[in-house]
Formats: sequence, structure tokens, C-alpha cells
Amino acid sequence: CFGFPLSIFFIVINEFCERFSYYGMKAVLTLYFTRFLHWDDNFATAIYHTFVALCYLTPILGAIIADSWLGKFKTILYLSMVYAVGQAVLSVGSVSDLTDHNQDGTPDKIAVNIALSMIGLILIALGTGGIKPCVSAFGGDQFEDHQERQRSTFFSLFYLSINAGSLLSTLITPTIRASECGIHTKQECYPLAFGIPAILMAVALVVFVIGSKMYKKVKPQGNVMLEVSKCVGFAITNRFRHRSKEFPKREHWLDWASEKYDKRLIAQTKMVLRVLFLYIPLPMFWAVFDQQGSRWTLQATAMNGDFGFQIQPDQMQIVNPILIVLMVPIVDSLVYPLIKKCKLNFTPLKKMTVGMFLGSLAFVAAALVQVQIDKTYPVFPAAGQAQIKLINLETVPATFQFQPQLLSVDVAPNDATGYMTFETSKLQSLHIISASGNKTQSLELTEGERYTFPFKWVSQEFSPDLIQDNITSKPESGKSLVRFINNLPFAVNVTMGDMEFGQLAPLSVSNYKDVPKPGRPYDISASSSQFHCGVHSKKFGYGGAYTILIDDCVENQLNIKYFEDMAPNTVHMAWQIPQYFLLTCAEVLFSVTGLEFSYSQAPSNMKSVLQAGWLLTVAVGNIIVLIVAGASTIKEQWAEYVLFAALLLVVCIIFAIMASFYTYIDPNEIEAQFTKEEKEEDKKDQDDNEKETEVDSRM
Repeated sequence: CFGFPLSIFFIVINEFCERFSYYGMKAVLTLYFTRFLHWDDNFATAIYHTFVALCYLTPILGAIIADSWLGKFKTILYLSMVYAVGQAVLSVGSVSDLTDHNQDGTPDKIAVNIALSMIGLILIALGTGGIKPCVSAFGGDQFEDHQERQRSTFFSLFYLSINAGSLLSTLITPTIRASECGIHTKQECYPLAFGIPAILMAVALVVFVIGSKMYKKVKPQGNVMLEVSKCVGFAITNRFRHRSKEFPKREHWLDWASEKYDKRLIAQTKMVLRVLFLYIPLPMFWAVFDQQGSRWTLQATAMNGDFGFQIQPDQMQIVNPILIVLMVPIVDSLVYPLIKKCKLNFTPLKKMTVGMFLGSLAFVAAALVQVQIDKTYPVFPAAGQAQIKLINLETVPATFQFQPQLLSVDVAPNDATGYMTFETSKLQSLHIISASGNKTQSLELTEGERYTFPFKWVSQEFSPDLIQDNITSKPESGKSLVRFINNLPFAVNVTMGDMEFGQLAPLSVSNYKDVPKPGRPYDISASSSQFHCGVHSKKFGYGGAYTILIDDCVENQLNIKYFEDMAPNTVHMAWQIPQYFLLTCAEVLFSVTGLEFSYSQAPSNMKSVLQAGWLLTVAVGNIIVLIVAGASTIKEQWAEYVLFAALLLVVCIIFAIMASFYTYIDPNEIEAQFTKEEKEEDKKDQDDNEKETEVDSRM
């Protein structure tokens, strides 16, 4: 078809579906950990990066299985089945109704959900990692030797399918996740957010199987990684056996393998190890880069995503693939030629060094954004403290005196204070003075809690009592919370949109409830058997908490007043764009250049070894993050960002020093030299054989 083997179209479609499946699932994974499984940020980050590390460790296993045992086709087929099962298990594990026997919206046995989720993620890591080194190589196998141009076009289409799958899934699955679904209670729709990627993986598998009769299947020919590993292992063992001074030293420690392995393999291994030595500092870059899906996503949950339409926190990751698609051609066709025209020697290793520096700057930018976010966070009571908020429901002012002589506060009619912090061991009582009367209320507060005290005189007593808010952090769902106080003299049923707050007696307070879509207004209704009043609410924003006072009803129009218990997110998500821009620039300079440099410095038959080494640096980078997240005692997130920026800067300097001692080589010239020597040796052997034959014939 158009000069291409028909089979490659099945491979490209398969790759698109698989990448959609992987990136779609990965986009919502961190919020699944924190919001559904209720893990804290550090533990969620550690598990997320453990999963990513596994995804980049298993390609080595996949390559060995494909090259030494099953072949690429069977490896892709079998591991895709494992992959699809893993996605399905993860989707089932995210169903809250699975063990929600009391139908309250929360799993009764969360351990079942956790176990299924972890089994699913392990299977996904084995599947996606195992097929990673096989699919592109299998596509390359479909072409004949004379089809170089078509093969090059295929790899471009292949790369495009990866980016298209990543872009679409990162846009779509967070939107699905933010929608509500459920059998008994409506909540964020993780089963569907994981279910769609599972369906796409099943489609990828079906498409791959449909094309099976058209594929060119190359038999396993042995894995060069194993040969290199054996060569290195033998050299080390042989050197250890001959460590005595009576044995002469050899030019290079790998030369101790010459008793068993030919000179060409030893020389190729030397070239590979020179590049792998430069890989040692690289994991630190990936430790920074892969936090887009963990720490940066969690940072976005505390930000305002209103762009005229609502952007979900996990959708901000889409900025990276969009910028990659835009920047790669710009850098290749404009920036690099301009640098070359200025006669600057911008070598691949220098590009990688600049990329690491820009990655460090990206985390400095993230730290600056985090400082601004922290300024908007409410102050919650520390150990030994409690907080009280006063709401005066009277039509006259009131004075509140916290005893013994701690604080005196004047509160206007139908007004409220902010939260005031007190030492629980010192605060004993509250004395209220107003035109309606005076009263002293004894206080017994639990440390670490927030309380609201709505005040109104009723029959020479004030009512209601002190109310515990049960909020000690920003809303876990990322949405806003709303509750109502009924200041009417009779009981009413209160609803807001589809949310029912139940019947509120006079001066009673409802529980907080999540606002499903805080970015839009709702109809608020208060009604009884002979009474109905309504009003449109305001937009609540994300991450806030509000108390709404139902005060009066005039001509069926409800009079309400808002008290802000917690400010909504105000720092805009657009402030994350600079850090994404810097990190994408870093990726273009570091990742794209790094692979190009690696391939240019190694023999053609050793590229798989370098790919394995490169993927291993990604895995180690993620292990660094999970160690820091699990062991760090840093409490401020901005300080952790600064720590990573500083570590990457130090590693950048070390890499620059290592790179300055590196001498670029041309592997083709070295291999040509070996080929020439081998031909000369073959010719010499042939001449010797001819002479021996001639001598024999004379005898």
C-alpha cells in the first residue's frame, strides 16, 4: 500500500491504542491514589514512581525474551494480553461499589481495592515495559533492505502515533475522571477513566492479531545484551584470577576477555561502555522530569483551573506533548542552524548539559509557584490548639469575650469572624454581651479541630451549641464544600441542584457536602409544606469551603449570605506553563540529543544495549524520587523542589566535567578497520592454505 508493507499500518494503529491506554491511565493515577485510596501525597508519589520505574526496568526483560526465546511477534502478543488484563483489573479495583455493602459511597474493605489496583499496575508495568523495545523493532523488520526511505517514514509515523495517543488520552481521561458515576452514590468516575484505556488496549491487541498473517516474523537470533554482559563478566573474572604481579598488565581491563571473545566484540563493548559511563549522572534528570505526573499534578490541585472552561489538574500534563510537537521542528530547523551560523561548537554533550540546567531552572520555577500557593493556604490549628469562628445571627451587634481574658471580639449583625486560634489548655469559656442579654458558655475543645459558633438568643438562651467543623485540610476531592445554616423560625428542606441537605430545624447547621461542579452556579431551594423559596448561587471555585446562611424569603426570593470558611484556589494554573516550558526545552535538548549521541557513538549492532542503558537511567531516576518522597523530612513542598533543582545543578556540573574529557569517535571507521584486518587475515590464511596445498602436491 503506497510502497509500504500493509502490515505496518496494523502496527501503527496498535501503537496509537497502546500509548493512549498507557498515558490515559497514567494521567489520572496520582489523583486516584490520593482521592480514592486516600493515600497521603508522599506515599502516593512513592507508589507512582515505583510503577514508572517498573515500566522502565521490564523492557530489558522483554528484549531478552524476544531475542533469545519467543521472537518479537509472540513476545508482543503474550505481553499485550498481560497488559490488557492488568488494565481491566485496575479498572475493576477502582469500583467503590465492589465492597460498599452499606452503600455510603466508601469501600468497606479498601484493602480489596488496593490489592486489585496493585496487581493491575504490576501486570501493566510488565506488559507496557515488555513490549516497549519490541514493537518499533518489529515494525522495522517488515521492510526489505532496499526500502530505507519507507522505513524512515514508518518511524516518523510511529513517533506521531505515540504523541497522538499521549495527547488525546491526557486530554480525555481526566475529563472522564472528573465526571460522576456510581451505582449507589455518585463520585469521581475512576472505573470509566481506567476502563476506556483498558478497552483501547483490548482494541490494540485485536488489531495486532488481525494483521498476524501479514507480518514478516524474524526468528530469535540471540540477544547482544547477554553477549556483552558475558564478555564483561568474563573479563572481570579473568582479571581477578590473574591479579598476581607475575601476570603482565593489559592496555584495557576488557582485554582480559580476549582468551574467549574475539577482538571485534571486545572493541565494540569498549565503545558501549564509554557511553554508558556518561549515563551515570543521567538518572537525576529523569528524577526531575517524571515528577510532572506526581508532584506537579498535586501542585495543580491547589490551583485555579478556570480558563473560561475548567481544566482538570491532571490535564495540565498535556502542555508537555503539545510543546514537544511544536518545539522539536522549531529547534531543529531554526535554533540549531542559527547557533551553527554563529560558529558556536554546540556539541551533543553540551546540548545535554544545557538541558540539565534548564531542568533545574524548571524546578526553581515550580518552587516559586509553590511559594505563592502556600500563601493562599488556610492556617489550621497545630498540636495543642483549636480554632473558633463566630457567626452573629442576631439583628444587633454582640461582643464575645474569650476567658480568662484572652480576647474580646465585636461582631456586627448577620456577620462572622475568621477562624481564631487558641491554646486548648488556656481557653475555658466564652462570655457573650448583646442588647438581647448576657451569657457565659463553658468551652471544651479538642485540639487540632475547627469549630463554628452561630449565635442567636432564643427564649432567653442562645442557640445553637458549638459545632465541630470536621475540616482540617483543603477538600480532598479538590472541589469546594458547602453547608447551610437555617436562620428562619421554622424547619425547611434545603437543596442545591441535585444535592439534598435534608430538613434543617431552626438555627441548625447541615454537614458539608462537595459541590460537584464548582465552576458553575446552582439553584438553591428552601421549602416546607406551605413554603417555597429559591435563588441562584454564585460560582464557588475549587478548593474552598462556604457556610450559606438562609436568612429570609421575600416574594419567593430567598435571601442568603455567604461566609467563606476557606478561600478557594486563587493561583492560576497558567503559572505552571513556564515550568512546563522550561522542562520541555530541557527534554528536547537532553532526551532527543542523548539518544542521537548514544547511537552515533556505538556500533550498529549495539544500539539495543544503549537503549537498555538509557531506559535503565529512567528507572533509576524514578527510584530516586520514591526514596526522597519516602525518606525526606522536608515539610515544605517548595523546599523539596529547591532540593531537586540543587541536586540536578550539581549533577549538571559533574556531567559537564565528565563530558569535557570525552573524545568523539566514529564507530563505522573502527568497524571498517576491523573488517579490513579480518579480510587481510582471511587472505593470509587463504595464501597459507594454497602454499600448503602446493607443497603437498609436490610431495
